[in-house]
Amino acid sequence: MLQLSMTAAAAAVAPAIAEAEQRSTVSGKVEQWNMHEITLHGPTDGNPFLDVTLTATFSLDHRNVDVTGFYDGNGLYRIRFMPDTPGHWTWRTASSSTALANQTGSFDCTPATGNNHGPVNVAHQFHFQHADGTPYFPFGTTCYACAFMGSPWEEQTIATLRSTGFNKVRLCLMPKGQPHPLFALPFVQKPDGTNDLARLDPTYFQHVEKTIATLSSLNIQADLILFHPYDSWGFKSMPREADDLYLRYAIARLAAYRNIWWSVANEYDLVKTKTMPDWDHFFKVIQQCDPYSHLRSIHHSGVRYDNSKPWVTHASLQEYDFEKSAEFRAAWNKPIIYDEIQYEGNISRRWGNLSAEEMTRRFWLAIINGTYATHGETFISPPGTPVWSDGGKLIGTSAARIAFLRSVVEKITHTGLNQYEGAYYLSAGKPNEVYLYYFDTHSLGDYDFPLPEGVHFKCTLIDPWNMTTNELPGTFTGKPAHVKGAPRDKTEDSPSYIKLASKPYMAALFQKV
Repeated sequence: MLQLSMTAAAAAVAPAIAEAEQRSTVSGKVEQWNMHEITLHGPTDGNPFLDVTLTATFSLDHRNVDVTGFYDGNGLYRIRFMPDTPGHWTWRTASSSTALANQTGSFDCTPATGNNHGPVNVAHQFHFQHADGTPYFPFGTTCYACAFMGSPWEEQTIATLRSTGFNKVRLCLMPKGQPHPLFALPFVQKPDGTNDLARLDPTYFQHVEKTIATLSSLNIQADLILFHPYDSWGFKSMPREADDLYLRYAIARLAAYRNIWWSVANEYDLVKTKTMPDWDHFFKVIQQCDPYSHLRSIHHSGVRYDNSKPWVTHASLQEYDFEKSAEFRAAWNKPIIYDEIQYEGNISRRWGNLSAEEMTRRFWLAIINGTYATHGETFISPPGTPVWSDGGKLIGTSAARIAFLRSVVEKITHTGLNQYEGAYYLSAGKPNEVYLYYFDTHSLGDYDFPLPEGVHFKCTLIDPWNMTTNELPGTFTGKPAHVKGAPRDKTEDSPSYIKLASKPYMAALFQKV
């Protein structure tokens, strides 16, 4: 019998290690897809962010991987590397500073263990998997400000994520306007309060990356938003050289975290100070500077970016026209994540007051159309406290239902569910093996399912809201060709006929036996 509950999804996000992110130990060993970090002492005079270049070449047998270092303040320079292959790696630095140049060293990379499956990549054309081949199906949520709100909100966010079953979080790297005082800003502040766009503040990034590391320890992907239109400090209007300084620094600092995804912008088309060539340029910088080719996307408000461009790995959409999924797949030939399908909540804005039932429905519609979705919350909160779209505690009730759906998907496929285009009722799966039907608003009392002839299936009826399953006795198969289209009064004799609950929003799962 199909056993489905929140348990599997919740267990998947249980902390695997006590420390947020494992790095090289004093023995010189690092686990595959963890981080090896080199720390060097160098010059502090002038402007180290502009005046000093630092790279290292990591070598294993015939392979060489070039990695850029970064200045971490107080005369400390760091180079971070995520080895993807076990073995004995060596490294040598190159730098414009004699104190940093021609440094050498080595370390041993050991095979990955436990829940370390490596970074996520595109797989099976419209889906995803980890580097070691472990399936990955994104069931995400939105915590825009969770990395820079301070206590107690950051702790509340992590505590919530430990148990809700989400395995991807959309979060901003640049600060987002909110009522909480920030401990620092990405750029150093001049005495007059303006941003010194030639000097980054490592304190800010040191704090933010703790959240990214903690998410990694929880097996949660960090879909990191690099630019957005909501800041109050002028970062959306920086000149090209400042944009590039920030972007290259972020990549050098964060790319070695295996759970990083790059979201170039949230609602990029609302950033009126940038042009389409600017967004294309940012993608190219990421391609050039990220030695690990982490996933790359860009999120829109009203005007979709051209997701067919070669530097886009998957589409990140703000809409819920799931019936267009087949059209998008044909146009882009890439995975699709509906990253903003509006929010569960009760605020007055039209996009911020979905019921839990509707949020659950939209997740099912995304999955049944061969795509994925992202959750978010915007509930009225006491002054001075965050709404869940920024971080904090979870208030709504759709999260448990989304975790239940995740457990369904993870139990019935290793490659992802593909939409059966043109089907009479919405359905997805793999021909002759899996058929998942979602009846949406239709209240069926019975149905003669168009199963393939000669293939036998077990059937499980699913109640998505109550999170229950009911495996029916016996097996089911398609009608022989000579009786297809038989009169209605003989349908009950069909080997594919099933009585249903006469309720909306129900599902039926057929699995080959």
